[in-house]
Amino acid sequence: MAGVLAATGALHAVWAVTPWPLRTPEEFADTVVGTGDGVPPAAACVAVAGLLGSAAYLVGAEAGVLPKAGPAWVRRQGVRAVAGVMLARGAGGLAMFGGGLVARSERFRRLDTRYYSPLCLALGTGAAVVAVAGGARRGE
Repeated sequence: MAGVLAATGALHAVWAVTPWPLRTPEEFADTVVGTGDGVPPAAACVAVAGLLGSAAYLVGAEAGVLPKAGPAWVRRQGVRAVAGVMLARGAGGLAMFGGGLVARSERFRRLDTRYYSPLCLALGTGAAVVAVAGGARRGE
């Protein structure tokens, strides 16, 4: 879980400076955003990268695979927030993009339905499992 979140965060950081692995900003917009004409602003990419990096740490620390820092309640609430946000993005993506409620390119809608939203649902479910397991260890 933590590794996938970290890798996804790293990819968003890369997107602050390049549309890699896609060739052009326009191809990036069609594939990853579904609208517009290029890579989102660098600040947005860096912000998402930071949030995903934080999520990776919180999930990894709560799962016991990374060193724990700070108050336990912050990690617990953080992992719960990660689970909620990822589950909301996954379910919302399927409803909004897969259901055609929000206009996006056909390529993006296809990729979101097959990969992006299911990945978010899997990450959200994994974070929820970590949150429940952590609570069970503490007797919550």
